[in-house]
Amino acid sequence: MIDEKMIERITAEVIRQMTAHQTVSESTEKSYGMKAQNGVLPDLTTKEMKDQITLDRMENPEMMRQMKEKTPARIGIGNAGARLKTQTYLTLRADHAGARDAVFRDVNPELVQEMGLFSIESMCTSRNEHLTRPDLGRKLSDDTKKELKSKCQLNPTVQIYVSDGLSSQAVEANIADILPSLMDGLQGLGIGTGTPFYMRYGRVPAMDVVSETLGAEVTCVLIGERPGLATANSMSAYIAYKATVGMPESRRTVVSNIHSGGIPAAEAGAHIAQVIKTMLERKQSGVDLQL
Repeated sequence: MIDEKMIERITAEVIRQMTAHQTVSESTEKSYGMKAQNGVLPDLTTKEMKDQITLDRMENPEMMRQMKEKTPARIGIGNAGARLKTQTYLTLRADHAGARDAVFRDVNPELVQEMGLFSIESMCTSRNEHLTRPDLGRKLSDDTKKELKSKCQLNPTVQIYVSDGLSSQAVEANIADILPSLMDGLQGLGIGTGTPFYMRYGRVPAMDVVSETLGAEVTCVLIGERPGLATANSMSAYIAYKATVGMPESRRTVVSNIHSGGIPAAEAGAHIAQVIKTMLERKQSGVDLQL
């Protein structure tokens, strides 16, 4: 028969275990910021999750917070013994998966149609060839050149086009904001533009072929950049004055780091319009163009 003292001991032990479990749960949520909502854990790839500091002990928490605000680098992540904390490890895996998706996925064709762009391809015939034969991504077939001449305005002041490059995700994340901003900005400056289009499997130097084919004074390609573990949706604008095949890379002007955590797409579009205006006035681009 269980006496009162035994009941008290059992009750005390149950309460102790319940309290310990609650303490561990609260500590985990505080350290990792991971609390399930309706059984679903938060998205580890969001900026809010990545901005969390998971160090258990800090000499100067305010200084760490300021440092964290200034860089997307993985600082203030702490450790569990000799290894990374689970949240940090899972975030690394998620970012790596996002980078792979950005490289291997195609841009949604419905988005291209919604933006009013017709599509062409470089001389690459597949995603694998695009990644392993960058030389083909710089070239256009004779048939594609004929298609461009038949569908685009010839001898435009500015020719703008979009390309997937090495990140389809960059195109999907930014094009709806940057392309209208750029086109409207040029129109507001009184600068004429040609017919925009989308190039699949494109590399940056393909813009030289486009420039020669259409006779553009300035050519600008909005292209997805190689993704990293910090961001998979970064876009760049490569711009050149009277680009020609085989010209040195130093003749290109670049506006890079266009994404939600860098230069906002709409702001970048307006800035690129001003760069093109200066380029046309000075008839220069690349390192010769002092902005």
